[in-house]
Amino acid sequence: MKFSVIIPTCNRNELLHKCLNLLLVANQTIGGDYEVIVTDDSKNNIAKNLINENYPWVKWVDGPKKGPAANRNNGTKLAIGDWVIFIDDDCLPDTNLLREYENGINRNPGALAFEGAILPDNWALLKKDMSECPVNIAGNHFWSANICVQKQLFNNIGGFDETFVLAAQEDQDLFNKLKKRTSVVFLETCFVVHPVRFTTLTKQIVKMPAASKNFALYAVKNKDQAKLSSITHFAFEQFKFHLRWLLIHIKQRKVKSSLVSIAWLCYGIPLNIINVFKLNK
Repeated sequence: MKFSVIIPTCNRNELLHKCLNLLLVANQTIGGDYEVIVTDDSKNNIAKNLINENYPWVKWVDGPKKGPAANRNNGTKLAIGDWVIFIDDDCLPDTNLLREYENGINRNPGALAFEGAILPDNWALLKKDMSECPVNIAGNHFWSANICVQKQLFNNIGGFDETFVLAAQEDQDLFNKLKKRTSVVFLETCFVVHPVRFTTLTKQIVKMPAASKNFALYAVKNKDQAKLSSITHFAFEQFKFHLRWLLIHIKQRKVKSSLVSIAWLCYGIPLNIINVFKLNK
């Protein structure tokens, strides 16, 4: 069994450096039966020198500059492993990450896809307004910061849909495709640590049109999961979703996050409906 670890990166050398240090053979308990591939979407390929100078055992490849979905697929084209593991360049993989995936595969011989846990680097920061971090401690998320798929199956289903240009929903779309072909197992002990970051109200509003187009694509492709039996039902479910989050943010006294939820209720949902309608034409 051989693993290919795929790391998409874009202008985050400092974080990538920390990630790669933890994937050194000396730091991973599985030993040396794996490869690491960094696919670089930065405009000037800034990760190339970092890897050439410090990590000659890592494969570097020029990214397609078409978004994270295309960048992950790009790295997979070079993979020679039986299994591909996707982690993000800002994640800190546990020293047992590869060993735990190996153990999980051996314990679940019928499963061809796995998701690992994603833990925040600071739980307290998550309580603050406008904090962001993809936390996965119970499974059924399949967020691409820590997943593992048999390479043959990944190729057979076409990998990530490169129509998704944002880092959102492309992994959920892959999840839905995989569930039609195999069971997907959550491995609690197979984890990475993800930094908690802070966004701004302006950024959230500015990216809303692009986020809406991204979500509309997902909804049209995955009608059952997006509850798109009709436009009316879709709009109602969207309203319930964003209203629920608005109430949560109000209860937590997160003023800016509440304003983002209000923006989705007043502006984002109509955008979603328009974009879904356009894609369904």
